[in-house]
Amino acid sequence: MRSKWLMASLFAALAFGQAPVDTQVREALKGFEGKVFVFAQNLDTGATYSLGGDERVRTASTIKLAAMAAVFQAVADGQAKFTEPVTLRNDDKVSGSGVMHELSDGVTLPLADVLHLMIVLSDNTATNLIIDRFTADRVNAEMDKLGLKATRLNRKVRGDGNQLKAPSGWSEAGKLPENQKFGLGVTTPHEMVTLLEKLEKGQVVSPEASKEMLAVMKRNQDQECIRRSLQDLTVANKSGALDALRSDVGIVYTAHGRVAMAITCDDMPKIDYSPENKGAILISKLAVILANL
Repeated sequence: MRSKWLMASLFAALAFGQAPVDTQVREALKGFEGKVFVFAQNLDTGATYSLGGDERVRTASTIKLAAMAAVFQAVADGQAKFTEPVTLRNDDKVSGSGVMHELSDGVTLPLADVLHLMIVLSDNTATNLIIDRFTADRVNAEMDKLGLKATRLNRKVRGDGNQLKAPSGWSEAGKLPENQKFGLGVTTPHEMVTLLEKLEKGQVVSPEASKEMLAVMKRNQDQECIRRSLQDLTVANKSGALDALRSDVGIVYTAHGRVAMAITCDDMPKIDYSPENKGAILISKLAVILANL
């Protein structure tokens, strides 16, 4: 397979003295139209790489990881149950990624299934049902507990394209003028890697909850970014997409360590939702480079 050949070539290059990671990253960025922000860390060796890693960036759907953590915490606190019913109404439906907008009015699913759809298929309607149940402020409070002060869920998902609903479900952070330009959510690549590290260390809610959250992320079906050229490796990730943005946050499990990475490509001039989106392709290239960290 192409990915096996690619990984073998990269590991061979590493063994014989390949260029430093920063040199490889900057070479990959040549000709790319847009801004790129990266943070990566080998969780076993401690090696890190940053390119604007502490800059605030739009999250798109990667903020759904924060929402997942809040749900698991609520269940652990006895304030919710994964078996509790969540009822879908037509008014809840929003356009864009996922399948719940195709379901019938009045369909009821257990909370666990809604959460899985939010992460595995990045379902926008499922995300809004989660926010309705737990609130964006609760999500942000959970991030505060983890020390992730720059990571904020601002509001509910409006949908995609021309089928946008009016903004709603605002958090207190989302009402701040300095945050509204970020849309759904805001974070830094560094903080997203810290969240991944805490998950891998079993420090989000509990060791058991952290393990289950990672298991859900490993079932993510988006193959266009981090996973594209690393399909022979285990990856736990959550990606995001907007007209001018592609982002992906995940852990790549390599033979030489668990490499957590967060990559955002923004301000791209061309709207392209095909698999050949320039940002998605760049993220896939960067992921291969960073997997050698």
